[in-house]
Amino acid sequence: MIKQRRDPVPCYATPNGPPAQAMIPADDEAPARARAYVRDLLDHDDQPLSDDRRDEVVLIVSELVTNAYRYGTEPGDSLLVVVMTTSERVRIEVHDPSRRRPHMRTESGERSRGRGLHIVHALAARWDVVDRPLGKAVWAEVTR
Repeated sequence: MIKQRRDPVPCYATPNGPPAQAMIPADDEAPARARAYVRDLLDHDDQPLSDDRRDEVVLIVSELVTNAYRYGTEPGDSLLVVVMTTSERVRIEVHDPSRRRPHMRTESGERSRGRGLHIVHALAARWDVVDRPLGKAVWAEVTR
């Protein structure tokens, strides 16, 4: 289910483009769905990002959605992915129903997991977690 965000935060969605937020089923296809949604949304933006910057935003979305799916959902849950663009930045939010906050793990060459927030931290201008009435939102901002 896709819904249009209706709040005073400046965001962008063309009449013919995708809405500024999407509900995505929390399953192993969630990261791929989120990447496709964000690429499509950014392709309709009046102020296109460079290919490198767009790839960074898509990678951040993929990491945040993967974390939300793995650690913030149960079978049957959905994730809300919100993208807001301004002339200065792109803000991504991933909402999940868990109040459990993510944390950066100690880096290790022996584990195949646990690098997602390190990637977000390296690519985003800033990021954080906000508690919501029914879960949390992890957000990141990328400057244009």
